Amino acid sequence: MRAIGYKSAKPVTEADALLDLEVPMPQAKGLDLLVEVKAVSVNPVDTKVRRNQAPENGEARILGFDAAGVVKSVGEGVSLFKPGDEVFYAGAIDRPGSNSEYHLVDERIVGKKPKSLSFEEAAALPLTAITAYEALFDRLNVRQSVPGAANAIVIIGGAGGVGSIAIQLARQLTDLVVIATASRPETKEWATKLGAHHVIDHSQPLAPQVEALGLGAPGFVFSTTQSDIHAADSVALLAPQGRYCLIDDPKGGFDIMPFKRKAISVHWEFMFARPLYQTADILEQHKLLNHVAEMVDAGQIKTTMTDVYSTINAANLLKAHALIETGTAKGKIVLSGF
Repeated sequence: MRAIGYKSAKPVTEADALLDLEVPMPQAKGLDLLVEVKAVSVNPVDTKVRRNQAPENGEARILGFDAAGVVKSVGEGVSLFKPGDEVFYAGAIDRPGSNSEYHLVDERIVGKKPKSLSFEEAAALPLTAITAYEALFDRLNVRQSVPGAANAIVIIGGAGGVGSIAIQLARQLTDLVVIATASRPETKEWATKLGAHHVIDHSQPLAPQVEALGLGAPGFVFSTTQSDIHAADSVALLAPQGRYCLIDDPKGGFDIMPFKRKAISVHWEFMFARPLYQTADILEQHKLLNHVAEMVDAGQIKTTMTDVYSTINAANLLKAHALIETGTAKGKIVLSGF
């Protein structure tokens, strides 16, 4: 079967940073589904792995996490799906990726594809939806208010893939005032259309802009990008005993000491933790993806797909990786079909 992978860690400017491959067809066993991949989307984690993690022994590593497709066969332990089901999921970081015609994935981290979306539109959602959902409700626990704080959340990087779905989930599932950050006219408009009550400019100091809104000090900050740059502002704008969650890899490490004086709790969200460690609550990812699908079909949230590169091959994936690495992508880039 056809797949796209890499054999050595290289910059995106190298023509062979990603390669078109022919690999054996996998077989579904245990709790695995064998999915015929119809569409995939690209995330920053794809580019980080490609740049920094060389495959062992010169073997090819297949990248890709987000996917939407059709179940072709199931392992003997599968109980949630059957052949013919349309699904979407974000996969696992310690297994071969979804940039292949057929892909094995644990049924416990797979959701039923939203009926109202195309495969392309659905492929844009899983990884970012899981990340945003877990960050809001498992890490920040936004349903439990912070005493004395404004009932508000600041989402840093509101126009990115995670920020785009976090805005929508916060609006639909909570009564929080959503303050998103964006710096360009088109990204500010995007965040507003997704439901942000206020959009502030992250190229300028954040704390004075939040204070100028007159809401009081927010209880929550969800930092999706450049957390090292915005850390001091996050401490300044948060209420005492507030909660802060980040998902990126701050350059030069991340100093949490400034958060101590306000007793701000610091949380790291990594949506691959549940499948990587086979946690006791791994099934929660199946449940939350089904919840997201229900919300999509009810018209409460929409896909964050902004562009489609057809087809799924090394050249188009490199093009998508290059745009992701600029840090200016809006929403999600999707690739469709082999």
